[in-house]
Amino acid sequence: MEADLFSQGVTLMLAGMGTVFAFLTALVIVMTLMSATITRMQRGDAEPEVTAEEVAAISAAIARHRGKK
Repeated sequence: MEADLFSQGVTLMLAGMGTVFAFLTALVIVMTLMSATITRMQRGDAEPEVTAEEVAAISAAIARHRGKK
């Protein structure tokens, strides 16, 4: 009786671990494919242009923040 219960427990454990392993493997594969697809869809010149006015505004904000300390 105890050996049968132990055997069922081991079987259930292996089935559960196998299911989780299969799901996580499929998840990694799907995420990799999605990442590759999105990377292909993006344009090569996706880096935004920073204007001189934006640099001046950021520099002024940093200088004001550091001056408050």
